[in-house]
Amino acid sequence: METSYETIIIGGGVVGSSIAYHLSERNKEGIVVLDKKFPLSGTSGSTQAWVWVHNKTPSWYAEFSMYSAELYPYLSKKIGDVEYKRTGGLSPFFSELDREKAERLAEAYEPIGIKIKVLSREEALEKEPSLNPDIVGATYSSIDGNVNPFRLVDRYMRAAKKNGVQYSTYNKVTEIQKLPGKFIVRAEKGRFECKNLVLAGGTWSRELGKLVEVTIPINQLRGQILVTEPLKPFLNYTISGLRQAFNGEVLIGYSMEEEGFNRATTLDVIQETANMAIHYVPSLRKAKVVRAFSGIRAMPEDGFPILGKIPGVENLYVAAMHSGVTLSPLVGTLMTELILDGETSIPIDRYSISRFA
Repeated sequence: METSYETIIIGGGVVGSSIAYHLSERNKEGIVVLDKKFPLSGTSGSTQAWVWVHNKTPSWYAEFSMYSAELYPYLSKKIGDVEYKRTGGLSPFFSELDREKAERLAEAYEPIGIKIKVLSREEALEKEPSLNPDIVGATYSSIDGNVNPFRLVDRYMRAAKKNGVQYSTYNKVTEIQKLPGKFIVRAEKGRFECKNLVLAGGTWSRELGKLVEVTIPINQLRGQILVTEPLKPFLNYTISGLRQAFNGEVLIGYSMEEEGFNRATTLDVIQETANMAIHYVPSLRKAKVVRAFSGIRAMPEDGFPILGKIPGVENLYVAAMHSGVTLSPLVGTLMTELILDGETSIPIDRYSISRFA
């Protein structure tokens, strides 16, 4: 393997691999991705993999997510089938107070072109008959959906490699040195040089930042997910907290726990998750759970993506965020523009790391 590159990307998950692929579309030489383990062994391989716009606040963040969701059909044509389904999304509510909140959300989204319908109980049950008949209503958005995260990252990697990107896996970065016009990156498998350095280490972003004396305020939030036996297709939409996969399995969960890098599953959260599922879709009471797993979210301290140049260090970039699956097509596109053109087609100033200074 060469040791001198135009661009090194640290992190080969859905965000890092998207950047590698999109960058390689325009610059087919001199890109390497370094990963401490193997892509999909971390957050990207332990997720519900929603492509979700609906319910995100404030509206400018929802708009950013919408732009990314709109790229998925074209992305699937370019890199291959990633089992992307634009099912539409439903978020049921059980009180009139929640209906009022939903109506305010729909009003806030209207100026940016995201159409949310606030459904009555009857309308929601007509769309999704499996929902609890005790619901008061639901919000609905046609743009939401889901994707197979394993196919997505694999297709990003295959397309990137076809364009000349190299991957160096099980190769933890241990030291980064900034010299005039270049970075020296030392890892377990050797020494690498580059002009551009992209930190896309997800949950490990804070630790990567320390190597360049930059604070990247990413914390870890554990989420536990239940998986049912394959069931006949019965859910028409992606629902807040659960979805049915291509193979019939139902993935359930949206817990958030401050447990660091601990990926254990716990009985109390498993029980809460099962109860949530039954509350939303009572027929799931009869479904057998075949496994439970947990993933660690890369959660910025204020919840919004950290994206762009790192001030004061030439050619150093960061891309760290929750909702990496939803945002990966757009983030890959914008980071490519920033690295090669020095500017982006969509403003990303509000996502700069400088907001934490």
